[in-house]
Amino acid sequence: MTARSSLTIVLAAGEGTRMRSSLPKVLHPVAHQTLLAHVLAAAPKGTGTSLAVVIGPHHQAVAEEARRSRPDALTFVQAERLGTAHAVLAAREAIARGVDDLLIAFGDTPLISAETFARLREPLARGAAIAGLGFRAADPSGYGRFIVEGDRLVAIREEADASEAERKIDLCNAGLMAIDGRRALEILGQIGNANSKSEYYLTDAVGIVREKGWESVVIETSEDEVRGINTKAQLAEAESVMQARLRKAAMEAGVTLVAPETVFLSADTVFGKDVTIEPFVVIGPGISIADGAVIHSFSHIVQSSIGKNASVGPFSRMRPGSSLGEGAKIGNFVETKAATLEAGAKANHLAYIGDAIVGAKSNIGAGTITCNYDGFGKHKTVIGQGAFVGTNSSLVAPVKIGNGAYIGSGSVITRDVPDDAMALERNQQTIREGGAARYRELKTGGKTLEKKPEK
Repeated sequence: MTARSSLTIVLAAGEGTRMRSSLPKVLHPVAHQTLLAHVLAAAPKGTGTSLAVVIGPHHQAVAEEARRSRPDALTFVQAERLGTAHAVLAAREAIARGVDDLLIAFGDTPLISAETFARLREPLARGAAIAGLGFRAADPSGYGRFIVEGDRLVAIREEADASEAERKIDLCNAGLMAIDGRRALEILGQIGNANSKSEYYLTDAVGIVREKGWESVVIETSEDEVRGINTKAQLAEAESVMQARLRKAAMEAGVTLVAPETVFLSADTVFGKDVTIEPFVVIGPGISIADGAVIHSFSHIVQSSIGKNASVGPFSRMRPGSSLGEGAKIGNFVETKAATLEAGAKANHLAYIGDAIVGAKSNIGAGTITCNYDGFGKHKTVIGQGAFVGTNSSLVAPVKIGNGAYIGSGSVITRDVPDDAMALERNQQTIREGGAARYRELKTGGKTLEKKPEK
């Protein structure tokens, strides 16, 4: 059977004024991806598919995000906001090219799935002119209702226009719709604006199809999947639903989440086998965690890779560009940035490793920092294999520490250290007998300090 072609039009022109933000609504994030990116990721892709995003005037950032998320996306501008059908026809040029299935979605429904898009298309292959997506609402107040006769959709009634009996219907309009692409322009072109707002409503397409004697059907999904985002509160609710999904998927894939509700994941996190994540961990975008790795409590990781059997935390922070090799370890209160720790390297506590390469099986002592910034630019520290850096050492970049080199505790290293060399930089300790007593006398003017009684 020949695969059906499709065009997905995503409506993303809204200003989102209720978000109380200068950022366009569809660019707000859920699980570290924009609302728009989630919808575009779910939309059909591959051979025979095309994608159009309708944006508002002066929303270049939305166009850029569309192309970043889906390089195949075309963008069209809805210069005036005259209703949903008017927005769809902003992409008339794309529709006119001809496809089997026209899918209409919204850029603020980040929980929609690829499976639901596929289910919406199925009735069109069987001859239906329209398939509308509906859901059973716990509280249908405010939603448009699906009016059905048998298994046919005969109308979509807005609550303001609904009768008392119709308001009791809990089957509500999710907004997403699939239209037979060969009849789409004919249907959309007949939608009028004879209403109180003089707008062109996509929901009127169902009545037009009925008048023509064509078939409209309903596809049902869960209320959670079609949550629209209009406020910051709704954004937080969607985040909660998405995190629950991501945690469930991770555990089904074999990840151990000790306290799932305390772990926050990103939509693009890649897990290996037998990964363990302890409570209160935040995993940002761009993270891959290989087999057997352990992320201990209170760690925060962004745009980094974690190798097999590596260990992070507790209380560690991995900033962008960080990489841990197999069996590498960073411990409590260690921060990395643009740093690579090769296989078996470790920094167990209280260290900053930035713009650096730490060779295999090297040891970074507590209190060590790579001094990578001189006030004007960043510089690199390279530490060879099997090196030992003692506690409270400062490595002033650019600097190279050779293979097997040893840095004495408390050193400030400003020059390269050769392989197997020992570097020690600290002032000679001096002891001045009675110096403390003389200092106290100087500071107190000779007064004897009264010793406080022990409690």
